[in-house]
Amino acid sequence: MWEERYSASEGYLFGTAPAAVLAENPWLIRKGATALCVADGEGRNSVHLARHGMQVTAFDPSPTAIARAGQLAADAGVSVNAHVSDWDGWDWSAQYDTVVAIFIQFADPAFRARQFSNMQSALRSGGRLLLHGYRPEQIGRGTGGPPFVENMYTEEMLRTAFAGWQVERCAVYERDQRSGSAHVGQAALIDFVARKP
Repeated sequence: MWEERYSASEGYLFGTAPAAVLAENPWLIRKGATALCVADGEGRNSVHLARHGMQVTAFDPSPTAIARAGQLAADAGVSVNAHVSDWDGWDWSAQYDTVVAIFIQFADPAFRARQFSNMQSALRSGGRLLLHGYRPEQIGRGTGGPPFVENMYTEEMLRTAFAGWQVERCAVYERDQRSGSAHVGQAALIDFVARKP
């Protein structure tokens, strides 16, 4: 499905600028630290992190998206270790200082539990997880995300899923977003940043 969406788009489907959560929270970036960007699409977020000095690995199931990510990195003069992989094909034993998961809500609750477990495994002790996505209030707006309320995030859900972690940011807000041609308009968003014990 993702390859079909990306290959049908003439340009960058979600644009080339990073998600606002990264641009507006520069404290998330640690120069020289390692980062994994999961389901990263066309590279707008991984390239942003690499541009600011992080050592970035990324994956996405779409060959078209990964090719565009490679071009975006080359145009920016940075290196991103980008791979074509689906979620279950990724090696979750590798360890990173940061895991970045932005708009990965294609997952139903059972898949989401696996996502959270996998990302936890990929973080070093003291490592930081960034989750950014939609809240249930997003349903019906047509400005991004799947049409399934059960795929959305709530603050309670995330705090429960990562109980015992040090929460550095948990923000619930509305935003007029402009990310390429795919995410346009008012959106109900949540940021969740936490450190692994």
